[in-house]
Amino acid sequence: MLDEIRELQRKIFSKHNFTYKRYFYDKINLNPKLIGIVGARGVGKTTFLVQYLKELDLPFSQKLYISADAINVPSLFEVAEIFAKEDGKILIIDEIHKYQNFEIELKKIYDILDIKVIFSGSSALQIDNAKADLSRRAIVYSFEGLSFREFIELNQDIKLPAFTLENILSNHIDIAYELLEKFNLRLAYKEYIQSGYYPFYFEDKESYLLRLNETINTVIETDIPSVFPIEYSNIVNLKKLVRLVCQSLPYTPNIQELLAKMDMKDNYKGLYRFLEYLHKSKVLHVLRAKTKGDNIFTKPEKIYLGNTNLHYAYCNEFEIGTIRETFFASMLRVNHELFVANKGDFLVDAKYTFEIGGKNKKYKQIKDLPNSFIVSDDIELGSGNKIPLWLFGFLY
Repeated sequence: MLDEIRELQRKIFSKHNFTYKRYFYDKINLNPKLIGIVGARGVGKTTFLVQYLKELDLPFSQKLYISADAINVPSLFEVAEIFAKEDGKILIIDEIHKYQNFEIELKKIYDILDIKVIFSGSSALQIDNAKADLSRRAIVYSFEGLSFREFIELNQDIKLPAFTLENILSNHIDIAYELLEKFNLRLAYKEYIQSGYYPFYFEDKESYLLRLNETINTVIETDIPSVFPIEYSNIVNLKKLVRLVCQSLPYTPNIQELLAKMDMKDNYKGLYRFLEYLHKSKVLHVLRAKTKGDNIFTKPEKIYLGNTNLHYAYCNEFEIGTIRETFFASMLRVNHELFVANKGDFLVDAKYTFEIGGKNKKYKQIKDLPNSFIVSDDIELGSGNKIPLWLFGFLY
């Protein structure tokens, strides 16, 4: 059994030669015995796992990579047990959401075997504690796509710093001035907005948007049904919902109108579940007001696509205002809490209010609010509480 798996591992090792280290590479504590990594399809989970294994100072025989959708074994535990008996140390299980009842298998491995396990899965991965109490056993990390900063580093082979939100808010003029000496902002930003969020862009730039469209279809057709209880007939409704969001401005959605367009009559809970499935899968980004909490059966205030590239891959047309807000939301959600503001567009960390717009956006709408800022597209340098939108791409 292990010889076949190791042969597959050898091929994967030789195929993956991506040397760039993503923002999360040095931020993960890899010491615990059970570690989970989740993220949208295409953001680089497998690449990270292969990088980690290849650089790990252990003999090839003591580190094992398994893709849960590419093996034909009765149980993951059986593989892990044989591996442990051969003095195995590190077991990687990729795409674990494809394996039925994986929670039970992981619990057995954790409780019985003396090996470390790192597993990866869809961002929608649900750890069912009714099957196995993994919440106190596994440390789970969430990965996002490339930031604007990472994209420039990869595209131009230069090194650029990341900044905290507080640093940007207080020192944005000096930070922007220093960064603008190092790259062509307008060319880099336009390319990133259209094509720079997923690392596989650098594998084949010409067919990137087509591949991204196929990737999202795979998420909807395969990943979501493998995690959530959804009938195959409703996959069409998930795709229709994404198309409807494509056509909309980021305003408070008209739920009754959405139900009518999707032929769902008064099935509010069904629609809210679909929104939650797509949100968990990072296809959509559903935002609520802070006062409403995170109950999925409350009406969302705004619905965005998960990142700006999806507009170019999945939508026939869209508004520039939608692109601006989608970019801001996709950069801020990595390390910050994001809500819809009572005044302005976003409330961040229950403290900062941001209004997003073009270069002529005025401050009057939020001028009376403390810790409020204008975020402007189409400017290179800001002033006072007016900050260029692109700079928020350097938060990670």
